[in-house]
Amino acid sequence: QVQLVESGGGLVQAGGSLRLSCVASGHTFGSYPMGWFRQAPGKEREFVAAWNWDGGSTIYADSVKGRFTISRDNAKNTAYLQMNSLKPSDTAVYYCAACRVYKSDYSLRFEAGYDYWGQGTQVTVSS
Repeated sequence: QVQLVESGGGLVQAGGSLRLSCVASGHTFGSYPMGWFRQAPGKEREFVAAWNWDGGSTIYADSVKGRFTISRDNAKNTAYLQMNSLKPSDTAVYYCAACRVYKSDYSLRFEAGYDYWGQGTQVTVSS
């Protein structure tokens, strides 16, 4: 059974930083894509960032580009999302997601592009 478990969320002041982690178990994802999405209260889940291919491309939503960095440690089967210069508008539940096959950069921007999901971790940014 594949499980993704996020951690690292919390309450932070605007301008601060957090690093989210996503540990995968039950499957070795190797170089398969992984991504992060978020859902703010009353809004739909939206794409944040994705990591595609072994040492390959990283993809970001315009709203986080230059502030967030996605990375992974294949040896630990773990993905990370480093979030800097946080804004109140970044407040949301953050979800990690993973694929079991290779996907295009385009498809990784959409929920349907992923096969597995974590349960989410809350990030709250105060002004």
